[in-house]
Amino acid sequence: MLPPRILRRLVLAPLVIVMTLFMLVTLPFWLVVTAAASLRLPPPQRRGPRFVWFGIVWLTLESAVLIACLWLWVAGGARRQERHYALIGWFLAKVYAAAVRIFRLTLDIEEPEPTAEERAARLTRPVIVLSRHAGPGDSFLLIHHLLARYHRRPRIVMKAALQYDPSLDVVINRLPNAFVPRSSAEQSRVVDEIRRLAGTMGDEDALVIFPEGGNFTPRRRRLAIRRLEEKGLGAQADRARGLDHLLPPRPNGAIAAIEACPGADVIFVAHTGLDDLITLGDVWRKLPLRAHITAKWWRVPAAEVPGEREARIGWLYDHWEQIDAWIGAQRQARTPDRAEHG
Repeated sequence: MLPPRILRRLVLAPLVIVMTLFMLVTLPFWLVVTAAASLRLPPPQRRGPRFVWFGIVWLTLESAVLIACLWLWVAGGARRQERHYALIGWFLAKVYAAAVRIFRLTLDIEEPEPTAEERAARLTRPVIVLSRHAGPGDSFLLIHHLLARYHRRPRIVMKAALQYDPSLDVVINRLPNAFVPRSSAEQSRVVDEIRRLAGTMGDEDALVIFPEGGNFTPRRRRLAIRRLEEKGLGAQADRARGLDHLLPPRPNGAIAAIEACPGADVIFVAHTGLDDLITLGDVWRKLPLRAHITAKWWRVPAAEVPGEREARIGWLYDHWEQIDAWIGAQRQARTPDRAEHG
């Protein structure tokens, strides 16, 4: 059970700052230990010192965000949304820059053709962003680019357990977002929160939804298909079997958002590159020397979104199949490069 908010503020937030100071003081020790432990591994697997550096950067930025939030609270600016969006943007920009330097991260984004109509639509209406969920940090990258590249103010529904992260807990709870329990019995609450957030969006807002509900694994795919069959949704189960890289989308959240904000365009986001890194162990063992992510997004104008529920479900599966095919093509294109450099 999540501790009360006052306890999280008085214990967890100061603990992060103390931990940051401790790690900064003992940094040489950790670098020596991880470097020595990595010597028995071949060079591509000597990731220890890189993780230490990234961890130090993350903790330092977390502490800076907490101190800034405390200053905003004391100065009476805790309710100023623009300051908190700017703070999130600063934090994510620094994290992204650190990932670029430490993990040699590169990101290629394929966007719609920048026609006059496309450019004019960028900030003239709210958007609902439907993204696949895979790989480490994909949600952070998406929010970073929504803020920095597209000048949107993202809204997101997150698992309540993420409030154990003090900076997320403080900043996100001061903005129009929602933390919800992970329990499947509370799924109706997730839809209610999505509907609430979508219903109050302005032209610069973006509601981010991950319709799969989690990262893809073969086991989760089998369970998802079985659940569809048990609910008597045979047509959806058949379409889900045709997805090789994605879990079937859960349509209720996306449909609730569209119903609550019918004037919003819908943005579909596909990405691939670090899909196979699901657990912390995967990241530790398999993170490549050069991390590369390829992404693609496309816009569906509000007027082109189907009006009936069943048509919307079929439309959502249509786009999910398009994302699945795109991922397959990207992986196939990367295979010769891996063979050449491996």
